[in-house]
Amino acid sequence: MKTLYLDCNMGAAGDMLTAALFELLPEGNDFLERLNHAGIPGIIVTCEPSVKCGVAGSHISVTVNGETEESIDVHYDHGHDHDRDHDHVEEHHHHHDHDHSHDADHHHSSTGMHEIRHIISNLNGLSDKVRKDVLEVYQLIAEAEGHVHDQPVDQIHFSEVGSMDAVADIVAVCMLMEELAPGQIAASPIHVGSGQVRCAHGLLPVPGPATAYILRDVPIYGGSIRGELCTPTGAALLKYYAGSFGNMPVMTASAIGYGMGTKDFEAANCVRAFLGNTEDSVGAVSEICCNLDDMTPEAIGFVQELLFKAGALDVYTVPIGMKKSRPGILLCCICSREKCSILADLILRHTTTLGVRISEFRRIVLGRSESVKETPYGPVRIKTATGNGIAKSKPEYEDVSKIAGDNDMTISDVMDLIK
Repeated sequence: MKTLYLDCNMGAAGDMLTAALFELLPEGNDFLERLNHAGIPGIIVTCEPSVKCGVAGSHISVTVNGETEESIDVHYDHGHDHDRDHDHVEEHHHHHDHDHSHDADHHHSSTGMHEIRHIISNLNGLSDKVRKDVLEVYQLIAEAEGHVHDQPVDQIHFSEVGSMDAVADIVAVCMLMEELAPGQIAASPIHVGSGQVRCAHGLLPVPGPATAYILRDVPIYGGSIRGELCTPTGAALLKYYAGSFGNMPVMTASAIGYGMGTKDFEAANCVRAFLGNTEDSVGAVSEICCNLDDMTPEAIGFVQELLFKAGALDVYTVPIGMKKSRPGILLCCICSREKCSILADLILRHTTTLGVRISEFRRIVLGRSESVKETPYGPVRIKTATGNGIAKSKPEYEDVSKIAGDNDMTISDVMDLIK
């Protein structure tokens, strides 16, 4: 299966993820040109070579109306001595992914979810999937900010995260993910850094409250490096895209990308992205099941949506007969072993069941990939599955149904057109 693995042992930010994924593209790719022509207000994105600890990679630079902004992380001594050689780690980890840090006299204009939706809806050349992905990443950040500030999501104003450079980072990563089209995405545990960070509200501990909230149920760790290594934008992108967090799977890497931050640390300040194939098509999955006889179909449907959003591979229901001749529903959730405890907790929390059953299964899967086929009515994503001497493909239903609806055609008409 085509697999993307993200090594985040120096944290992650939007610019670093963008650069790492950009390096995976074939040479001569026009990605930056398409990104700069998307129409993000005032934005110009460039890529330049960067070397950290003797390792060569790429650094993505975003200018807003011709300016690149700087920001600073701060930590207090608390009575302990620190070598001056490490003073540089007090500064902000990245120079343009401004999810937290600012000088006290430097602020972005306020931007809310309504403005973000308007900006994204008016960008050029983005597929419906990319627009959806961008807004869902922003929704994760909005929910975190709403929790931290005890405000409804619709009232959240991204005085920092909503800046146009962060919009560029999120749009860029979502576009790159669509172009690379991995069948599965995994990431390492995330190094979040330590110390304190200066934001518009004052000094906050690392990881910042919004970052910490986003990374619930994700393995994270601190360490001796002072500074904010993982920003809210980086955390939200990883939370949204990564299906699992842990050690690198056994894979044959065909491309490796190094996305560099700005500052110099004792370790190479980068995100590494490995793109390749996992050789073994046999994997282990968990199945979580429970019997329900006192929930409405709408309530069960709500739970199914929560489970899918949290990373379930599949969720389904089966009608069953229970004791005393009561009709009931068997709710089943298939997931990776890493997600099992999280999803079991969701079922216990959001259903009326008093317990769940967990079983372990082996499964054989075909490798999956996605391509885009151009038609006179617009692009259609084609999902392809191969392996064990088998090859099968199928158009994405959402793309087919949109063409049918927009052009007064039947689904069969569109399918014939694609063939």
